[in-house]
Amino acid sequence: MKLSRFLVFIAVATVVLMTCLVSQGQDKRKVIIDQDAAGPAGTDQQAILLLIQSRQTEVLGITVVTGDAWLTEEVAHTLRMLELIGRTDIPVVPGAEYPLVRTKEETEQWEQRYGSVGWLGAWTPRVYHAPRELGAMPEGLPTTKPADEDAAHFLIRMVHNYPHEVTIYEGGPMTNLALAISIDPEFASLAMELVFMGASLSPQTDDPEFTNTPRREFNLWFDPEAAHIVLRAPWKKIICTPVDISVKTRMTNELIDKIKTGNTPSAQYIGKYARLHGSYNYLWDELASVAWLDPSLITKKENLYMDVNVSRGPGYGDTLTWSDQDKPKGKVQPVEVQVDLDTDKFYKLFVDLLTAPTPQPGMPGKR
Repeated sequence: MKLSRFLVFIAVATVVLMTCLVSQGQDKRKVIIDQDAAGPAGTDQQAILLLIQSRQTEVLGITVVTGDAWLTEEVAHTLRMLELIGRTDIPVVPGAEYPLVRTKEETEQWEQRYGSVGWLGAWTPRVYHAPRELGAMPEGLPTTKPADEDAAHFLIRMVHNYPHEVTIYEGGPMTNLALAISIDPEFASLAMELVFMGASLSPQTDDPEFTNTPRREFNLWFDPEAAHIVLRAPWKKIICTPVDISVKTRMTNELIDKIKTGNTPSAQYIGKYARLHGSYNYLWDELASVAWLDPSLITKKENLYMDVNVSRGPGYGDTLTWSDQDKPKGKVQPVEVQVDLDTDKFYKLFVDLLTAPTPQPGMPGKR
């Protein structure tokens, strides 16, 4: 009798334990990070870190696309960052090395006709190098390797594995997403939502990058055809962090110093490699990441319909938006556009996440 009671107790305890483990897994918010992952540190790597550092997320993978830098070096910076914070379990998946249509040579000809562009990402003359070169790696070379799969097929496989559960976070040009949609038209509808940093409407700033071209924003501009495909796809929800709200944020030496006081791997990484460049230092992608983690920091938003200008004239790559009253008859999708934020709350979350211990696989979900 005692033995049978003991066996019943073991069986019940096992069921309870398994239920708890399943519940913990369900509490996690699944996300794939699609990023033009220049580094070390900087807006791209910091946005990736913020999503990894939250205990409420399960990062299924990081898909990489040429944008702020070339694909090869971005993959290397991402692998090395994951080594430094002890999260090499997260797959890094190489994606598109070039935009769908736009080329460097044609862009140079376009600039001669319509005027120069301040930031060309990997093609910017002052930082340009050959596509397969690594460039500077002050954090050291990675010893781990990227996944043996391309980004588009990885994205498709994940949304089929977890239908309607996966948020796609987009922090760079949308080439990988456009390829996934082109391969599998069900891709967008199988995702939970699309969250992206991109687009520019009418930013209030004296930044010369936007004063004369307020509708030009790099992520959409670099691959307009990809953005056009993605923004017209049947996502259940699209959330946009545009230039307009991003320019209300700044990376400062004060923030870096606060992060440096942490003794965690992520804090030490930021403290060692974060740098200010020029006069503005907006927290572009970081805001998109943190606002997804805690939407309450967004104090104002509006719904618009959005697309990208794919004509080859002076507005090529510019953001197009409409209200519900004047939208075109084509398949434009509603987009939740963030307008204003609680900056103090954002900065606190930014510092708290980057100074926290890095969650390890299997840890229970929690903010």
